Amino acid sequence: MRSGTAVAVGSLVQTLHNAYVLRRPTRGPSPRPEPLTVLIPMRDEIDNVTDCLNSALAALDRWPGPARIVVLDDESSDGTSKLLRQIGSAEGRIEILAGDPPPSGWHGKPWACHQMSRVAADDGVMIFLDADVRVEPDAFTASVALLRETGLDLVSPYPRQVTRGLVERLVQPLLQWSWMSTLPLRVAERSARPSMSAANGQFLVVDTSAYRRAGGHEAVRSEILEDIAILRAFKRSGARGVVVEGSAIATCTMYVGWREVRDGYRKSLWSAFGSLPGTVAVTTLLHLAYVLPPIAMVMGSRVGLVGYLAAVSSRMITARTTGGRPWPDPVVHPLSILAFTALTADSVVARRSGTLTWRGRALGDNR
Repeated sequence: MRSGTAVAVGSLVQTLHNAYVLRRPTRGPSPRPEPLTVLIPMRDEIDNVTDCLNSALAALDRWPGPARIVVLDDESSDGTSKLLRQIGSAEGRIEILAGDPPPSGWHGKPWACHQMSRVAADDGVMIFLDADVRVEPDAFTASVALLRETGLDLVSPYPRQVTRGLVERLVQPLLQWSWMSTLPLRVAERSARPSMSAANGQFLVVDTSAYRRAGGHEAVRSEILEDIAILRAFKRSGARGVVVEGSAIATCTMYVGWREVRDGYRKSLWSAFGSLPGTVAVTTLLHLAYVLPPIAMVMGSRVGLVGYLAAVSSRMITARTTGGRPWPDPVVHPLSILAFTALTADSVVARRSGTLTWRGRALGDNR
């Protein structure tokens, strides 16, 4: 019990420190003019096409140098292809690519990003953006300014995660909390250690030359969590990068409802901790630190009360820092951990049974 509470208190201390040092893109002078290519993969995104591209175009309006948007239509079957062709023919700054099926050894998103990166400018900056992200007009200028001011090669502005239903509110805030409470960000941004990596492929800003030296998405072609993997590839090549706070410049509605949450996490959680023993170890530690203390608190333990309050405080600080709900959602943090454990177990079972799919594609060893 004491060890679990100690972990919770230590995580609170780390959260407080990160909230203080976390880098934030800010409005200010535009960065120097240089080529910018915004790369957006889309597969069956009929509900996101128009709003995503409109927000990206508004941000492109503020870019001081040459800029364009490249959209890859990844074999869509829901009307996305037709709508993209219409928009592309009317807007000269948007180039529409027809994606090819993933070759053996590639997962879908790395392959889509790789295809787009081949038509990007040879220098300047690339921004990878998911279709469910909406950016503010100053998102690109502020993010690239931060990239250049810090001398980093990759920054990942973490969008504010839009959550409405009970399930999303229970699970989604754990995304930001996971790195806010565990990763010393200022150390991580300069460290070459792969384990000190956090990134979000929803919004990824990279120096083009560093991206190509790192091997691009070809270097992470078989990775499910390609965003973290691409940062690790950068580090292996001598480049540096870090996650930054992006709630003021971007939002993302990642999943809506239980089915989308389950399917989305099912595809990836089995790989989040490297191996089955790693998964067991991490989930055990989470229960020790965030489930057992509140149980002991209910039974009258003051040590348990301290652990519970530390966890809730860490969640509240994370929410205030990243644009989430600081109240009352953090109060049910133990239930969030239990829900995360259930999703992780479901993902592991699906992986071992060979039934993993995502957007109509099987996720076997090669896809």
